[in-house]
Amino acid sequence: MVKVIGVRFRNAGKIYYFAPGKYEIKSGQHVIVETARGIEYGYVVLGTREVEDSKVVQPLKSVIRMATKEDEAVEEANKKKEKDAFKVCLEKIRKHNLEMKLIDVEYTFDNNKILFYFTADGRIDFRELVKDLAAVFKTRIELRQVGVRDETKIVGGIGICGRPLCCHSYLSEFIPVSIKMAKEQNLSLNPTKISGVCGRLMCCLKNEEETYEYLNSKLPNVGDYVTTDDGLKGEVHSVNVLRQTVKVIVVVDKDEKEIRDYKVDQLKFKPRRRKEKSHVQDDELKKLEALEKKESRSKLNDN
Repeated sequence: MVKVIGVRFRNAGKIYYFAPGKYEIKSGQHVIVETARGIEYGYVVLGTREVEDSKVVQPLKSVIRMATKEDEAVEEANKKKEKDAFKVCLEKIRKHNLEMKLIDVEYTFDNNKILFYFTADGRIDFRELVKDLAAVFKTRIELRQVGVRDETKIVGGIGICGRPLCCHSYLSEFIPVSIKMAKEQNLSLNPTKISGVCGRLMCCLKNEEETYEYLNSKLPNVGDYVTTDDGLKGEVHSVNVLRQTVKVIVVVDKDEKEIRDYKVDQLKFKPRRRKEKSHVQDDELKKLEALEKKESRSKLNDN
């Protein structure tokens, strides 16, 4: 076991481990640490604790010091300079007629480097732009191209649920999301309804995936034939996953059919296996999967 603290440098960014050294550090405090980019001002999200050695990337760097009022003033000044640098970079982009969208600007705490984040449809030759920016700011310049999901994470916004975007507010890393998750939750397969602000599938589809997989595994499929506890046989018309109820088309008389509601424990049927992939998919689902693959390839090309 090794003693560490968890530090973030951006809102909802990745958590990095550092050794607390002689300091007793609590969540919510600010620290000055050394990173691969240089000296940085970080926000402590995990107070001093012990974790397994396997979870720590060695060598583990120690905290340089607790952030002082002077450090906070420097960080505040850097935030103001980032706004000015953003305007200057926009002017230089227009000057060179580059087809790129500037997303964000970030100063390192020691002003050793300025990072400019942007999106573009393809590869951009920004060598002249870097020269111009270096001449203005007299420091190291780095231009970093990001994808649409990263752009949304940086900029933020409001989702269709009316709440701040998950990726901007608390998700430190993007999680794999698939069309199968939407189908498992009986959601509309309309791309406009299951896509987020970034145009990709919503990250929150992952939140309830395991619950729906478990509940669906206890239910029959639509079209399956079941036997009810009152001795009738019928075909499954529809299911309610959360209530665990099933609508069954049963034959009351020889020529008369009726739809009745049953609880799942009132039926006998062969249960489906969890995470079983359906071999029969409708045309709309296939089109959406093809669209998702195309977007994934596009993102790889962007990066």
